[in-house]
Amino acid sequence: MSKVVCVLYDDPVTGYPSEYPRDGLPALERYPDGQTLPTPEAIDFTPGTLLGSVSGELGLRPYLESLGHELIVTSDKDGENSEFDKHLADAEIVISQPFWPAYLTAERIARAPKLKLAVTAGIGSDHYDLDAAIEAGITVAEVTFCNSISVAEHVVMMILSQVRNYLPSYKWVIDGGWNIADCVQRSYDLEGMHVGTIAAGRIGLAVLRRLAPFDVHLHYTDKHRLPAEVEKELNLTFHPSVQDMVPHLDVVTINAPLHPETRGLFNEELIGTMKRGAYLINTARALICDRDAVKRALESGQLAGYAGDVWFPQPAPADHPWRTMPHHGMTPHISGSTLSAQTRYAAGTREILECYFNGNPIRDEYLIVDGGALAGVGARSYTATAKSGAA
Repeated sequence: MSKVVCVLYDDPVTGYPSEYPRDGLPALERYPDGQTLPTPEAIDFTPGTLLGSVSGELGLRPYLESLGHELIVTSDKDGENSEFDKHLADAEIVISQPFWPAYLTAERIARAPKLKLAVTAGIGSDHYDLDAAIEAGITVAEVTFCNSISVAEHVVMMILSQVRNYLPSYKWVIDGGWNIADCVQRSYDLEGMHVGTIAAGRIGLAVLRRLAPFDVHLHYTDKHRLPAEVEKELNLTFHPSVQDMVPHLDVVTINAPLHPETRGLFNEELIGTMKRGAYLINTARALICDRDAVKRALESGQLAGYAGDVWFPQPAPADHPWRTMPHHGMTPHISGSTLSAQTRYAAGTREILECYFNGNPIRDEYLIVDGGALAGVGARSYTATAKSGAA
C-alpha cells in the first residue's frame, strides 16, 4: 500500500458548491500544438466541478482506495507541525498545485525517505527543489499544457483591465458613484501599443496570438526563436534579450519559468529602463520580480500598473506590500485554476498515477525529473546544479 499526500487549497468560505453556474464544458480533443489532452483510463468526477479544493480531492479517492492506497488530503502545508509534514515521513507520492504550493524543500525531501513521485497538478514545478529531487532519485511530473490557455486568457484580461483602468472604474459603481472623470483619467486604448512577452512558449505564444487582433505591435524574447512563418504570421519583432526588448514596450508580460536566470530579473535597474508609464503583467512566478522595486516603481510613476496572480510566499501574508501598492490588479493565484483547467489537470494527475502504479512510462511531455536528471519538458524549461550531472 502506498501513502499519497495531496495538498489542495481550502474549500469556498460558503462551503463546497452543490451547483455551478454552467452545465458541462466545451469539448476539446487537443491542445493548440497537437498534444492530446490527458488520457486516463477513467475518471471519477464530473467535468466542470471544483476539483482543486480539499473536498474535490482531484477526484482521486475512489481510484486510489480501490487499489488499496491511502489518500491524505489537506490544505495545511506550512510549518514543521503541518499536516503535510506529519505525513511526509511515510509518503510515497506527493501531489501539490502551483496555486497552493506545498514547498518540497531539500530539508523536507531529506525527511521523506519513501518519497518516489512528486506531481504538480498544473504546470510549474519550481515549488519542488529539483536539485534535491534529482539527488534523491524522485520523479517529478506535471500536467503540461493543461492550463496554459487558461493563463493566457488571464494575461489578456489583466492587460486590458490595467490599460483601460477597469478595476477602479468598477469600484466607483460598487460605491454608488458615477465619476466618469475619475475613471478615465488613467484609461487608454491598447490599440497601437507595443506589447512584448518574456518567453514565447505555450503561454507566451498563446498570449501573442490573442493580442494580434487588437492591432498592437508584438515583440518577444526567448532562448529559442520561433519559426519564421510564425513571426511573419503574427508580425513579431524578436529581441535577443530582455534588456534589449523592454525599453521599446508599453506593456510587458512575463511568461517564463522561474530558474536562476530569471530570479530577480525585474529589479530596480531593469524596471528603470522601461518606458515611463509602462505596464508589467506577471502570471509566471513572483520571484522573477523584485517585490519592493515593483512597489517603488508604481509609487514613483515609472510603472503605470502592475497586475498578476503570483506571489511569494503563497498564500501571501496579509501585510504583503503588493496588496496595498497603488495601481495594481493582483489576484490570488487563480489564472490556471479555472473549472475548465481543473478538469484537465485532475485527469492528467490521474493519468500520471495510473502510469506509475501500472509500471508504464509517464508521458515525456509531463516529466520534469526522472532517472536522476532533468527529463522531458523539464530538460527544456529548467536548469539544475545537482551532482548527478544534470544540465
